[in-house]
This record gives sequence, structure tokens and C-alpha cells, in this order.
Amino acid sequence: MRNKYNLDSFYINGNWQRIRTSGNVVDIINPASNDIIGCLTLGDAKHVDEAVLVAKKALKTFQITSKAERLEYLEKILMGYKTRYEDFVKAISLEMGAPINLSREVQAHTGIEHLESTIQALRNFDLSESYSEYSLHHEAIGVCGLITPWNWPISQLVAKVAPAIAAGCTMVVKPSEFSCLSAQLFAEVIDQAGLPKGVFNLVYGEGPTVGAAISHHPDIDMVSFTGSTRAGIAVAQAAAITVKRVCQELGGKSPMILTEGIDLETVVPECVWLCMENTGQSCNAGTRLLVPEGLHDQVVEIAKKTAESYVVGDPADESTQLGPLANRIQFEKVMGILEDAEVQGVKPILGGRQPVGNCDSGYYIQPTIFAGLSRDHTLAKEEIFGPVLVVIPYKNLEEAIDIANGTQYGLSSYIYAKDENTAENISKQMKSGMVHINGASLVAEAPFGGYKQSGNGREWGRYGLHEFLEVKAVMKAS
Repeated sequence: MRNKYNLDSFYINGNWQRIRTSGNVVDIINPASNDIIGCLTLGDAKHVDEAVLVAKKALKTFQITSKAERLEYLEKILMGYKTRYEDFVKAISLEMGAPINLSREVQAHTGIEHLESTIQALRNFDLSESYSEYSLHHEAIGVCGLITPWNWPISQLVAKVAPAIAAGCTMVVKPSEFSCLSAQLFAEVIDQAGLPKGVFNLVYGEGPTVGAAISHHPDIDMVSFTGSTRAGIAVAQAAAITVKRVCQELGGKSPMILTEGIDLETVVPECVWLCMENTGQSCNAGTRLLVPEGLHDQVVEIAKKTAESYVVGDPADESTQLGPLANRIQFEKVMGILEDAEVQGVKPILGGRQPVGNCDSGYYIQPTIFAGLSRDHTLAKEEIFGPVLVVIPYKNLEEAIDIANGTQYGLSSYIYAKDENTAENISKQMKSGMVHINGASLVAEAPFGGYKQSGNGREWGRYGLHEFLEVKAVMKAS
């Protein structure tokens, strides 16, 4: 399978343009085996300039297309995506090590969900509103720079591209260099859909080069970024020079609050999965399990038993539940965090740095659980982005809420309570953009985003469409 994929072209102005370079090429690595399966040519600021130029030209006509025309393009993209669905499933599993069932049932399916929710949002959105003394017009914000991550590669790509098209914007897209296979497929779907030339442009590259060039480019009107808080700050700083809009979806350290009287045998395994799904590589993963002091030991026992049952291994195997971490950089980061804890004398009750059995190669880390930690420990405060769960005891609900809100992040909160009023009361006090009560799932139409350093702005559905629109008030003399 070595060098099966040779991605040496960018999609600019409706064409695949082969990039000739003397050495700015990186290997595409299968994280499950550490094998080189291809190579990717990276771009630079000159390629961003070229893509922005054609996007700016295409904006003149695309921004005045009708709602009906944009809906037709989105429907064609949705149809093309469904036709290539199994290709997306395999690409995501291969490039980031997602277990094949997770890729098929969740990862790849998010592309359909975001396209469908955007189509529904646009259908129900009044782009013009009339009032007695003025009218409002929602117009495309302009040329957009879309910078997407590797952990949910298609979800975040489609969640940005679809509303940008719906709003009448044109765009320059920089996918993560670690998730280029699914991005390439999506560009092929866009091409087959017949989107006007220059509306969608794709340039591969790294954050410090292509990402930075997008962020501070004077002819890009808006940047939508998903990634780490550290990188998000850099994007915002670069964008501030030109006072462009920045929509950020950043890190998280989401709490799961368990209260007295719930069915622990049902709830605790669900909470463990909220942390471990996608090998812990989700910004909204529930990574802090807050439990009443008197239930701590019982919760830990159930959590340990649950995590021990997970099948960790080859993503291509239908029985696998947890695959490897998506790339060497993330693997080394998580291993470094676990090593630091070990040096400090903090030992997990399960997992840690020991090799995963039957996984001789690849970036595998065992499901890991730390118990009885204080709220101020680094493991309990900082985002790890791996299969690492921290169990924290609390004395009363007031303390639980204080602990839950006591980090720099505010993306998601998960509340489990026997009494609905108790759950509602806790939810009102959560400093997070999303709250899940008693196992409620994400809804593609609901706004996705966070408080504090988890970002600003919202994605998905109607609120995601708003991010790509400017509002103009027109006053007419009577």
C-alpha cells in the first residue's frame, strides 16, 4: 500500500492544478500501522493568493444567486456525497484510524447531517425582511477562509462549506494535512456538482504557512477555524490586522455531573463512552466525571470494568471500538502528559503508557482512567485529546457546579439527574455553549459552539448560516 495516494494537485478555480515543488512534500501515514501510504504536496502563501484572487472574482456573481440556485447546488452536493459514501467511510478510517463502524455510522454520516440541516435552514431563512420604515437584507459576508481539523475531518469541513455556499460566499479551504484523503474526496464531489468556478478552492498546507496566509489575507473577509485554543489565538491575532470576522470552535474539557439516585450501571458506561469515543479525540468529549463522594468508589469500579471491555485494535476490523490516535504528534503529546503524571506519582487505575496488546505498531494508547484527583490537577484542567478519563469527587451540587465551570473551557456539559427540575437548575448554571441532559444526543440543527476559550460564534443549522452573512438595513424615505 506504500505510496498508493499521491496528492499533488490543488482545486482552484474549478480545476485540479498540479503543484510542482522541489521538496515541500510530506508523507501520508496510516496511524494504525505507521506505514507510509502516500504523499501530499503542501502549498504556501502564493497558492493562497491565487485561490483568493479567483474566489474574489467568483463572489461578484455568486453572491447574487438566488436561494433556489444555492439550494440546487447543495442538493447536488448531497446527492454526490451519498453516492461516494463508502469511499468517505474508508478514507476517514484510513487517514485517522477511526474504527470502520464508527466511521460508517458516525464520522462519515455527519457530512449528510450537516448538508441536510443547512438545506433545511436555508429553506426556512428569509434573506430579506420588510418592516414599516426599513428593510433588512442578509448578504454574503464575502470571501471566506475555512481552516478545518483532522479529528472530525468531514464533519467540520461540511459544517463550514455548506453554510458558506448557502450564504452566497466563496471560499478558500485549508483542511488538515492529516486528513487529506477525505478532503480530496469532498473536492471531487464539489467538482461533480458543477459549483461555479472559483466558489470552492482547496489548498493543502500547514498552519504556520497556509493557515497564517489565510488568517491575515486582506481580501479574505471572514475566517472560520476549528482546532486547538492555542492555534485559535494565533488565527485571531493574525485576522485582527484586517478586522475580519473570526468564528472559532476550539478546545474543551467537558464535565459530566452525576447526581444522587441515578442508575449508575446504565449511566457510568455511557459516560465512559462519551470520553473514549473517537479515541478521545473530540473537543466536546466528556473527560471529567464529577461524582458524589459517597459514590466515587462504585463509579470508579463500573468505569474501570467498562473501559476494560473495549476492543482496541485494527480500525479495519468490524469488532474494533477504539483505534489509534490520528497522528504521531498527538500520540507523543498524550504520552508526554501520561509520563508527566507518572513522574508526579499520579498513577491511573487503568491504562497509562504501557503498550496495547496485539498492537505492535501504530499510535495506540490504552483506555486510561484516573480517579480521586483534585479539581486543580493538570489532568483535571487541561485538554488531553486522548482516551483519558478523570474521575473527580464532589461534596455537594454547589461544589460540583463550581468544579464544572472551573476551567478555561466552556464547550459542553453533561448532566445526569433523577429529577428533571434538578437537571434544569444545573443546566442554567453551566458556563457552556451546549448542555446534554440524561444522555441527550447532539442535534445537527442546534447551534454548536462554546463559551470562554472554547471559542466564539456558532456552527450548524440556522446559527451556522448566520456566521456567513452580513445584515444590511435599508431605510427609505416615506
